[in-house]
Amino acid sequence: MFDYIIIGGGSAGCVLAGRLSEDPAVRVCLLEAGPADSSVLIHCPAGLAVMAKFELNGWGQNTTPQPGLGGRQGYQPRGKVLGGSSSINAMVYVRGQHADYDHWAAQGNPGWGWEDVKPYFLKAEHNERGADAWHGQGGPFNVADLRSPHRFSHLFTEAGVQAGEVHNTDFNGATQEGVGLYQVTHKNGERHSTAKAYLTPHLARPNLQVITGARATRILLEGLRAVGVEYRQGGTLQQVRATREVLLSAGALLSPQLLMLSGVGPGAALQRHGIPVLHDLPGVGAHLHDHPDVVQVLDAPNHRDLFGLSLTGMVNALRGIREWRRHRTGILTTNFAEAGGFIKSHPAEPAPDLQLHFVVGKLVDHGRKTVFGHGYSAHVCLLQPKSRGSVSLASADPMALPLVDPNFFGDPDDLRRLVRGFQRTRAILSQPALARLGAKELPASAAARTEAEIEQFIRQHADTIYHPVGTCRMGQGAMDVVDAELRVHGLAGLRVVDASVMPRIVSGNTNAPTVMIAEKAVDLLRAAA
Repeated sequence: MFDYIIIGGGSAGCVLAGRLSEDPAVRVCLLEAGPADSSVLIHCPAGLAVMAKFELNGWGQNTTPQPGLGGRQGYQPRGKVLGGSSSINAMVYVRGQHADYDHWAAQGNPGWGWEDVKPYFLKAEHNERGADAWHGQGGPFNVADLRSPHRFSHLFTEAGVQAGEVHNTDFNGATQEGVGLYQVTHKNGERHSTAKAYLTPHLARPNLQVITGARATRILLEGLRAVGVEYRQGGTLQQVRATREVLLSAGALLSPQLLMLSGVGPGAALQRHGIPVLHDLPGVGAHLHDHPDVVQVLDAPNHRDLFGLSLTGMVNALRGIREWRRHRTGILTTNFAEAGGFIKSHPAEPAPDLQLHFVVGKLVDHGRKTVFGHGYSAHVCLLQPKSRGSVSLASADPMALPLVDPNFFGDPDDLRRLVRGFQRTRAILSQPALARLGAKELPASAAARTEAEIEQFIRQHADTIYHPVGTCRMGQGAMDVVDAELRVHGLAGLRVVDASVMPRIVSGNTNAPTVMIAEKAVDLLRAAA
């Protein structure tokens, strides 16, 4: 018996567990389907490349076939380990645009405007640059500059300026627009996941119980009140009970699935799978959206300090391992997506509608495809897609993964904007700072010159940049799932706390906003206790 049960030890769940257990009188249970975050591949920043290639510490989720991607199935890597996706991501620290949160508030969510949420970003953060009007110090989540940034990351920034973009040294400051190096969630040359920030330091607390390998199968309801969780561990079904609240933090793909498995969701869909409808809530699983992304890859065989598979690359890696083990510096402190920026697809846009990630290696198929030689890659993604998809049940089996349909390019405006983004990215890569070094675009994208050809290339190669949101949307409408205090509409004792509650996706990477959501949720819970 616990006061709070948290389902999911990911970016939000670790925040909730660490913060709520600060009060010794509050008993907290955290259920995580994956293992502890003990692998060196998690803690060494460059280990993300190995995890991506072999799909380690993740769910291995794919999308349904996407008409907008030529019938291809997209990839949806989500963390299945303590720390969740913050243990496998590229560690980029971005909050989004201030207007993103004002839009949340304007959609009927008081308390979620920029000035409301800014204090929670600051509360969470320990920025190694120091505290100022935009940044905090003393918070659990460490934010730092890269210890050993690659020279090509600076060259990309220089090329962006040559192309007419401004140099921005802080994408989380007064303005987001421009190009530069990202700050990252690192500490002492290691990944600083939410598990390391909020959970690991407090595992000895007697009021905190963390259960790994625990796959939640349903939320237990008595009438319209959540009272506990059933989970499977080692082939055995077990239950835990909550005297106060159940907190669902399984992420944008699995939180709606667990609600539906528990009888909460669109009634007709549940009935088709033989699930008793305990609470008809049609918006569960709707409004899925993500940042569609496409990559241009360049071959740079004469620049073997770039990451790549070759004899030189292997020697560089061995040296890097030795340096990282001794000093926590060197090439293995990279997050690969070291530089990037926020730019406009057209000068008339009121704010940046595109994000760039510049990767110091050749990235094909999310890093899962073996590519020989050395080079670099440039992602461009659309920040505010209009397309909306869904998460639905594949079956009533709680061990089955859900059906994920982002509906990429369902709205034709998304593809038009990404075509312009592709063209703008190519213009940046062709500037003298990079062009003088002689890299050549790989044939697949190099052949795409006209708008129609670029559109076809995007349909053949685009995919997620790993930011699914919106499937338990916050709001007051008939298709919304939670209210402004994250309580599931029509139920007591149950809140959703993760990226699924975002009414509209933020303009950037979603990890820092998810941490903010959980920090704010803690105050909401304490006020309600």
